[in-house]
Amino acid sequence: MSSQRIKPNLSMPQIINMSMGFLGIQMAFGLQNGNASRILANLGADVHELSWFWLVAPVTGLIVQPIIGHMGDNTWSPLGRRKPYFLIGAVLCALGLVLLPNAATVTHLFAANALLLAVLFLAMMDASVNIAMEPFRALVGDMLPKHQGTLGFSVQTILIGIGAVVGSYIPSILTSLGVSNEAPEGFVANNVIYSFYVGAGILLLTILYTIFTTKEYSPEEFAAFEDGKDIPQEPSKFSDIFKDFAGIPTQMKKLGAVQFFSWFALFTMWVFTTSALATHHFGLSPEDTHSKEFNNAGDLTGTLFGMYNLWAIPFAFLLTPIAKKIGKKQTHALALLCGGLGLISMYFIKDTGLLWISMIGLGFAWASILAMPYAMLIEVIPQRKMGVYMGIFNFFIVIPQIINGLFGGPIVSNIFGNRAIDYIVVGGVCMLIGAVVTMIFVQSEDETSKEIEGEIKQVHF
Repeated sequence: MSSQRIKPNLSMPQIINMSMGFLGIQMAFGLQNGNASRILANLGADVHELSWFWLVAPVTGLIVQPIIGHMGDNTWSPLGRRKPYFLIGAVLCALGLVLLPNAATVTHLFAANALLLAVLFLAMMDASVNIAMEPFRALVGDMLPKHQGTLGFSVQTILIGIGAVVGSYIPSILTSLGVSNEAPEGFVANNVIYSFYVGAGILLLTILYTIFTTKEYSPEEFAAFEDGKDIPQEPSKFSDIFKDFAGIPTQMKKLGAVQFFSWFALFTMWVFTTSALATHHFGLSPEDTHSKEFNNAGDLTGTLFGMYNLWAIPFAFLLTPIAKKIGKKQTHALALLCGGLGLISMYFIKDTGLLWISMIGLGFAWASILAMPYAMLIEVIPQRKMGVYMGIFNFFIVIPQIINGLFGGPIVSNIFGNRAIDYIVVGGVCMLIGAVVTMIFVQSEDETSKEIEGEIKQVHF
């Protein structure tokens, strides 16, 4: 039995240092979210196929994150507990960023199908992003006392917003500097290709910054933080992941229901916004995926995605004081309400110069989605299982994306006549449902505190 220690508060610079890599990760995501549908369309994908190709991301997350979380919980290296996975994920993701927009060029070298190669490079990029991302979530739980959890995830959200803004705007910035945004048939525009190069470089730099500036706690220190109890020495097995899944706390299940509707809506937005803008706002036919006007719609998508991430930054600063005032679940429900209204408003705002108004609500929702569920989650999961439960919690993010990916394309094609804006409205309604579920089912802080001890005793160690 070790003597109990209280996990110390970290300073704001320390919290920023340990989360800096998320800036690079989200820059990669910003580039992917704003341009993947455009790249796949440039290479020959039809609108009803886009959601199927986007399945790569959630499927890899479903597999990778629990495994990486479990491994991080049970291994130690000279670099630390989580940092080795940052580094491996960053290197592989940077390589994916370079290869994805160059799939057509690689095709000529290896006589392969460009669209198939692009999907494979997208899978490589998604798997490596998940390798790097999951440990950053777990690191907040590792390093911060629970009362600093909202602050820690809010700082991550701010850095995520900065990275996503930069990633989303780079193609448009390059276009304004004279780099072509026109894609010859079967190829990707130069402004997108060069943007991905920039993203790869910044990703590596920010991950290395976190690695060199953050010192993780040792296994002995974690044992001392674990309510004075030594961590059992039995060797862990991958099969423990399934036992841990069977023992997830009640609050985690309720938060999972909220995540389902939130991420169903987000996936809808990421996959179909370019097509929605092209047909609803630019007046193009659904078959037009190569014209300058279509690529202008692609540039606008990146700009709008940058805007909602930009709006997320100031709201992230407000999350902690708002949560202290009205409660965490009320804060999250309010943010989801704003996000749902933002998505629905895209249908009614025909002037593309006014679509920034829609992005305000989405920015509020995005800030809260990246912070509040995790701040509520770390209150009910044990320290020694932080990584694996963060990975399992990702199930509630990727499963709605998989369902949406399977059925979203056929719905847009067969029900909405390839007019994707109608499906964007469906996404907005789902986010509104998420707000209602939050208010009705998710426990408040007081309710959670009464059940923590009972829930943790049921968790398999």
